[in-house]
Amino acid sequence: MAHDLPERDLAAAAAASDPLVQVRHLGVGFRLDRDTVFEAVKDVSFDIPRNATVALVGESGSGKSVTSLAILGLLPPENARIDPRSEIVYAGRDLTRLPRKALAQLRGADISMIFQEPMTSLNPVFTVGFQIEEVLKLHRDMTGRAARKRAIEVLAEVGIPEPERRIDYFPSQMSGGQQQRVMIAMAIACEPKLLIADEPTTALDVTIQKQILDLIAALQKKHAMSVLFITHDLAVVGEIADHVIVMRNGEIREAGSAAAVFGAPRDAYTRALLQCRPSLDCRPERLPVIDDFLGREGPASVDIPERARGVAPDDAIVLSVRNLSKSFHSRQGLFGRREFQAVRNVSFDLRRGKTLGLVGESGSGKTTVGMTLMRLHEATSGQALFDGHDILALSPKAFLPYKRRIQIVFQNPYASLNPRFIVGQILTEPMDIHGIGASAQERADMAFELLAKVGLPEASFYKYPHEFSGGQRQRIAIARCLTLKPDILICDESVSALDVSVQAQVLNLLQDLQAEFDLSYIFISHDLAVVKYIADEVMVMSEGEIVEIASSDEIYRAPREAYTQRLLASIPRGWQATRRTKPAPDE
Repeated sequence: MAHDLPERDLAAAAAASDPLVQVRHLGVGFRLDRDTVFEAVKDVSFDIPRNATVALVGESGSGKSVTSLAILGLLPPENARIDPRSEIVYAGRDLTRLPRKALAQLRGADISMIFQEPMTSLNPVFTVGFQIEEVLKLHRDMTGRAARKRAIEVLAEVGIPEPERRIDYFPSQMSGGQQQRVMIAMAIACEPKLLIADEPTTALDVTIQKQILDLIAALQKKHAMSVLFITHDLAVVGEIADHVIVMRNGEIREAGSAAAVFGAPRDAYTRALLQCRPSLDCRPERLPVIDDFLGREGPASVDIPERARGVAPDDAIVLSVRNLSKSFHSRQGLFGRREFQAVRNVSFDLRRGKTLGLVGESGSGKTTVGMTLMRLHEATSGQALFDGHDILALSPKAFLPYKRRIQIVFQNPYASLNPRFIVGQILTEPMDIHGIGASAQERADMAFELLAKVGLPEASFYKYPHEFSGGQRQRIAIARCLTLKPDILICDESVSALDVSVQAQVLNLLQDLQAEFDLSYIFISHDLAVVKYIADEVMVMSEGEIVEIASSDEIYRAPREAYTQRLLASIPRGWQATRRTKPAPDE
């Protein structure tokens, strides 16, 4: 009933009767060759109400970003084809039929967009002030002091400290969170009616993510904007959205108010997305995946027993790190050198068959710890005892046998595999280097066996990395590490770039491999829900130092330090935690 809805949902319901944008029968295809067209979006219709936030949710390849690019008229003209029936109506005009010049005048002025990765969207050779002023000159005819004054105003509005000074910074002089704020400042400089945010928080740590989400919500309210928020993370959507549209394979699977979609999801795919993400309340032995839900009727649930986590005093220690420090130096002036201490006096024990989670904000030193243990950075001081030897003090030749036993899975599966090698070469090359296997045939047989273990078919052996999805590439990266039969696997943000459903598959795989091979993991992540699920112990870092170490259950239940409490308070809790109210009737 209407009186059960919070004030925000009542306002959204009223605005829905006069939508800002109407999308009708949108279809987008991409011509792959003369005879093949891939249908990325199929007969999609929805409204974007005035002064409301609409979330477009789905896995990679669902058509979310293509839909947003169609609204902006940014689809590549050389191979994109829009269905003739398609209509995107804004202010009484169909954007699909506007001349390119008229559409260019709308972009940035009436409709703006925030992209996922600010470092690829901001021009590195121009100051942030120049780039904001460029928008104002183009769409508001501002010049000189007026444009600079307005640029300073919007930088202050998005929370950039000392905007009068930082307006002359280059993007590389700012943190990831500040770069994203600059992108938002560019997008709102002309006070658009519609702001499209395409995965604007995916690459950010949890505290910066919360700041950006709060900022977008505050700006939406202040400027009476509509927001189209694109993401694959339903926990984030639940905190900001008035309306939710769930897409899969280019089609809308479910749409409605946030209350209806989160309170009583009708589609099995929506229920699956809600269940795949690790919960802070329970730790099932295996995370549910999409296939566990599809094909079921009614409100599906997957009954999976809980997994015990934690360490015992008698657990064997495989790696003991003591007072690890790492400094970097840069030139300052003509003759000077500046020292930056990335890691300071870090000490911890990693136990056999257990997982140590490393968490903290960007720049806290998490990745530097992993890279230093791998000797990809040389430690400034400290020890890392492995099998009774300090692996940080060994010569490169003496370290080689230990290098085989400590492996790393990097964050970006697209950049960590050689694009010129087929998967078979990627897997057999490390074996060849370290003398594993008596012959090429034996190494190939081992590679086929590892592909099976990570859930990939034999045919994968003969394919190139570009023929696989992100989740499949991460499985190949894990298989490559396993070729050397390591004792320790360092996972550096290895699931953060993956959809929640693929993330669940990779986390299940990591747990299966840990159980089978008694592997020890150092699991580095900014996603605290994932860390709680997979870690036995959690080490919290800030500014290169350890804030606290405890079992995962203890640190999430009763964090001692204020910094840890602030991190945990920033975790997206989803709709149920932020909207304590009854579900709306089905739409």
